[in-house]
Amino acid sequence: MRRLSAALVCLLLLSASGVRAADPLLAPQVRATADGLIAAALDDALAMELVTSLTTEIGPRLAGTAQEARARDWAVAQLTDLGFANVRVEPFDVPLWVRGDERAEIVEPFPQPLAITALGGSTATGPEGVAGEIVAFSSLAALEAAPDGSLAGRIVFVDEPMTRTQDGAGYGVAVGKRRATAYEAERLGAVGALIRSVGTDSHRFPHTGQMRRLTEDGAYGGVPTAALAAPDADQLRRALERADSVTVRLVLTPQLLPPSRSGNVVAEIPGREAPEEIVLAGAHLDAWDLGTGAVDDGAGVGIVVAAARLLKALPEPPRRTVRVVLFGAEEVGLVGAKAYAEQHAEALERHIIAAESDFGAGRIWRLDTRVGQDALAMTAEFRTVLHPLGIGPGSNAARGGPDLTYLREAGVPVVGLIQNGWDYFDLHHTPDDTLDKIDPAALAQNVAAYAAFLYLAAEVDTDFRQ
Repeated sequence: MRRLSAALVCLLLLSASGVRAADPLLAPQVRATADGLIAAALDDALAMELVTSLTTEIGPRLAGTAQEARARDWAVAQLTDLGFANVRVEPFDVPLWVRGDERAEIVEPFPQPLAITALGGSTATGPEGVAGEIVAFSSLAALEAAPDGSLAGRIVFVDEPMTRTQDGAGYGVAVGKRRATAYEAERLGAVGALIRSVGTDSHRFPHTGQMRRLTEDGAYGGVPTAALAAPDADQLRRALERADSVTVRLVLTPQLLPPSRSGNVVAEIPGREAPEEIVLAGAHLDAWDLGTGAVDDGAGVGIVVAAARLLKALPEPPRRTVRVVLFGAEEVGLVGAKAYAEQHAEALERHIIAAESDFGAGRIWRLDTRVGQDALAMTAEFRTVLHPLGIGPGSNAARGGPDLTYLREAGVPVVGLIQNGWDYFDLHHTPDDTLDKIDPAALAQNVAAYAAFLYLAAEVDTDFRQ
């Protein structure tokens, strides 16, 4: 088992025994321990070691594939080696979609290739592809307003850009076209569809991503659909401005294979007084197949595991159990998240609070919560602990991360440790999602914030639902 350095152990012990003025709700020793965890985390390299190992030794981890299975084996080995308790895989099955050939070209009047990638869950064109006149729409809303059957034999192009924001708010609007275009195009009689990539970059890297969640009815279907890299979307728009008609050929040969095994990897630090009460720290283990899944979400895996390991190194564990969940099959529609909620349905009332790291590796700058009114005073104290890390107050409308959707809907309190996502959607679901994009210092700041939050949530006796 890997051990903390002597320096880190000393920091933790010193913080645990430190004395400072009492806070209104946090006992001096509790706050001192949280401060010690922050200091230790800023000097700890485990998160970077883990994401380096995951992206180098495993690489892409598409849900349901052998690569994702290798990632689960990797995670079990790492968590066991780090000394966590109750390390296990909680399996479930997931439909297996794999990409095939993917090509697009302008045929007339300006022959040239276009940079595309199939969207997750897309149907196939067949090996010969389909060709059709392009009909462009400025937004998903404009596409939805078109009458049934009005685009027979044509190819839809939705050219709706994404707005760059620090908190990723632009994604919620832009992703709508990725989820709906294939099905709207089918309603209109089109033979294929293209969308401007859901991203904020100007590189010739098309962004993939799932269309409909596999947890929804009708997850597959629609016309064959691909994302255009932003410069190629601009190129196609300019061609449409210069010609009366533009014809594109699209070739997509993905396959939908029989269901395959996926699973959530779970590990725990049992609580010393209330082991039945759970503070959950999540990330997702799977990743799209274009890059190596460093930012989405290898970084999150490293963050939550490294943070929890620091708690495990304390002289005694926190009052409540800290549970690390590395979700499977997130990218294809929160399949692991739904499986976890279903498999633990009877225990959700004992899930005290949850957080998920799934927004890259930028510095955390804001703490959002979704807790009861009586718990707001305690979470305000949490913010004072995190403030030296540059983390300010947020709202009480946190979503908590994608894999916490079903827990949040079931009434589990959640927090959002909001990272700086200004450039996150430059990399998201592209070949450029690689290890070199991670800043080790920013990653360590994330670990510090998660370590302090997890400790405080697990140590105090606050009911965050009230």
